Amino acid sequence: MYQAHFGLTGKPFGLTPDVGLRWPEPSQQIALNTLELALAEGEGFIVVIGEVGLGKTMLCRTLIHRLKAPFRSAWIPDPQLSPGRLRAAVAEELGLSISSRSSVQQLHRQLQQHLLELARAGQRPVLLIDEAQALSTTTLEAVRLLTNLETERRKLLQVVLFGQPELEQRLARPDLRQLRQRITFHCRLAPLDRAAVSAYVEHRCRSAGAAGTLFTRPAQFRLARASHGVPRRVNVLAHKALLAAWGKGRRLAGWAEVGRAIRDTDTLQATAGFGPRLARAAVLGGLLVAAWSWLGGLQP
Repeated sequence: MYQAHFGLTGKPFGLTPDVGLRWPEPSQQIALNTLELALAEGEGFIVVIGEVGLGKTMLCRTLIHRLKAPFRSAWIPDPQLSPGRLRAAVAEELGLSISSRSSVQQLHRQLQQHLLELARAGQRPVLLIDEAQALSTTTLEAVRLLTNLETERRKLLQVVLFGQPELEQRLARPDLRQLRQRITFHCRLAPLDRAAVSAYVEHRCRSAGAAGTLFTRPAQFRLARASHGVPRRVNVLAHKALLAAWGKGRRLAGWAEVGRAIRDTDTLQATAGFGPRLARAAVLGGLLVAAWSWLGGLQP
């Protein structure tokens, strides 16, 4: 909506992870380097932990883009699968045709044979599971059993689990101690500090075609404080602030525009605790007021 106004060629603050807009913030870069080293060394299990919005999916997709031959990736974005469906999904991701009539035991044997064939061909399969905190205990155990498959030299399948802190709590349970003992590398993503938020915002704007900065320094400070350094929240607030600046015909988003974005976002989140009708009414009213304000109907 505001791209032409700011001279942009794309959306700088979309919520869909875009590897082309990735900024190598410190904890993500450390995690990426660790992942690449661990996979190169043939480690079986690696875990990446991060709070909501810190970029786990972005890191996962970046890793997939960087894994070149002989690696072969199998990405599972929806982990709410039974053990059988998980095995089937892994098989399909690795190019194995399976029959819907196959039993769990048959599927396991077929997958094991396929992994052996990939190993003989010099390929190194890597299973990446996003939102792994949602895996059931039985499915986590199925993942562990898949890593039992190995040759004399190395594992037939390496596994990277991306999850929220709840995953750590799950793995600390006594019944999952066998899986926990196989985790050789553990990475943790951290929020951005104030300077990193400014660098992140500037990088995103430039990557989307901006000739210069689109946010004043006070606006960047307010973005950092309000977002708590969480990239996803930075994206939400920055997008709304640019929308507010566009509505006023301004070339830069300032302190006031970020404040309006914060109020709008907090209002929408607060309605989550209301009843359905009241929530819809509050959201609709907030959006109408915000739209009128952005279009110059109200003074800041």
